[in-house]
Amino acid sequence: MTTDALVQQIRSKKSFLCVGLDTDLEKIPPHLLQQDDPIFEFNKAIIDATHDLCVAYKPNTAFYEAYGTKGWHSLEKTIDYINANYPEQFTIADAKRGDIGNTASRYAKSFFETLAFDSITVAPYMGKDSVEPFLDFPDKHAIVLALTSNAGAYDFQTKLLEEEALYKSVIRTCLEYQNSQNLMFVVGATKASFLSEIREIASDSFFLVPGVGAQGGSLAEVCQYGLNENVGLLVNSSRGIIYASKEEDFDQKARASALVIQREMSEILSSKQLA
Repeated sequence: MTTDALVQQIRSKKSFLCVGLDTDLEKIPPHLLQQDDPIFEFNKAIIDATHDLCVAYKPNTAFYEAYGTKGWHSLEKTIDYINANYPEQFTIADAKRGDIGNTASRYAKSFFETLAFDSITVAPYMGKDSVEPFLDFPDKHAIVLALTSNAGAYDFQTKLLEEEALYKSVIRTCLEYQNSQNLMFVVGATKASFLSEIREIASDSFFLVPGVGAQGGSLAEVCQYGLNENVGLLVNSSRGIIYASKEEDFDQKARASALVIQREMSEILSSKQLA
C-alpha cells in the first residue's frame, strides 16, 4: 500500500486507529475454544466489527508463533481474510525482525510476498544491513523501532551518543538509507513529550504509536506533539479493544471500545482541519 492510499483512508474514516491482534487463547471468550481454529474465529469477529473504525491491523507474531504451526496457520488465515475482505486496511506484521543481509531479505520475502503484509516492524541496531533489505519492495514499509513504550527503553535508547540521544541518531541515520520514503518509526505513547523533537527530525514520516490506553499513554498528548500535515500517526490499541469482553457479544464490546477512540480521533482531526 502506498502512503498516499493510507492517508486517503485516514481522512475518509476520520481515524488513525490501528487495532493490535495480540490474540491469546487464555484471554479470548471461552465459547470460541470449541471452534477448530479459535484464534482465527476471534480475529475474524474483531475485524468484522471494527474495520470501518480503524485503518490498520497489527498482529503481533509472537502470539501466533507460541502455538507452533497451528498458530502460524491462524496468522495466515487472518492476513488472508483482511486482504480479501478489507483490502483498504494497512497491515502490520509486528515481528521485530533485526537480522542482516540475505537473512533479512528472506524475512522480507516471507512477510511481504508470502503473507502479503504491507509492513513489518524492524530492529535497527545492526545498521542498514538490517533495514534496507525491507525497503527493496515497492509500496512496502519498514517500521523501525525508534523510541519504544517500555520502561527498559531508557536503558539504551535515550543514552547520549556524541551529545545526541541514541534514538535520535537512529532516526537520522535511517532517513539516509535507500528508499527511506518507505520508512516509518515506532514511538511509544508513554514517551509523548519526546514526539515534538522526533517530528522535527522525521517531519514527513509516519509514526506507529503503541501504548495508548492500557499502558497509560494519552491520545491527546500524542496528537499534540506528533501530528503532521498528513496526520502521520497510526495509534495502536490492542488489549483495550480486543479484550473489552469475554462474553458472546465480545465483538460488539470491542466495537464500542474502538468507537470511543475513533470519535476522539475524529474530533482532533476536525479541530486541526486534517479531515
